Amino acid sequence: MTSPQSPESHRRATPRHLAIIMDGNNRWAKAHGLSGVRGHRAGVESVRSVIRRAAEHGVEVLTLFAFSSENWKRPPAEVNALMELFLIALKREVKKLHEHDIRLTIIGEREGFSASIQKHIDRAETLTADNRGMHLVIAANYGGRWDIAQAAQRLATRVADGELTAEQVNEQTLGREVCLADAPEVDLCIRTSGEQRLSNFLLWQLAYAELYFSPLLWPDFGAEALDEAFADFARRQRRFGMTHEQVEAQGA
Repeated sequence: MTSPQSPESHRRATPRHLAIIMDGNNRWAKAHGLSGVRGHRAGVESVRSVIRRAAEHGVEVLTLFAFSSENWKRPPAEVNALMELFLIALKREVKKLHEHDIRLTIIGEREGFSASIQKHIDRAETLTADNRGMHLVIAANYGGRWDIAQAAQRLATRVADGELTAEQVNEQTLGREVCLADAPEVDLCIRTSGEQRLSNFLLWQLAYAELYFSPLLWPDFGAEALDEAFADFARRQRRFGMTHEQVEAQGA
């Protein structure tokens, strides 16, 4: 994983790793007099648009928050519709991703999904595993606290087995156990719909990320909105605890 304190990370105009909390499908549907399911379907069009634009910008990793571990609390009809959309996407969209050399990875507690969805997740990841274009990550049945707890549990097992000592458990060893450990650290996290919170998304991985909150509901967030977010990101100076003068000196 690239250190966030490298000179390149202070100057980069386009994020290597972009994360997005896709929020506002239900509110978009309500504003248009439609069912919540129609809002989620409209959101799929924004997903396609953002994937294309992110790839055009040269983003290396795009992580999308599709379904949180807390979303199971939603009305059963909505949850069932989301699962159907997820399965349809796994069946139909993956071929298009493969044609564009995009690698797909699903992170989250996949055991919570049906056997059919788990089977198609495995097929999708296997089909695209050797692709060398952008890496698309879908966080589904994912929670940041779950991620960190799973990493801690794996380290605890290694300590119990004698592979590690307790003193060897630190930021580096824990960081190698969380999801996306092999990816560049998240540079920019976008949340749509005007909400300004992380909602248990990539809590470890967002430690040094820039945050961008868009007032647009997710179905209204497309390529041009992503361009605006990148323009804002390019204007920011990322200091990682240093002073402005130190950053300027490092980039000289």
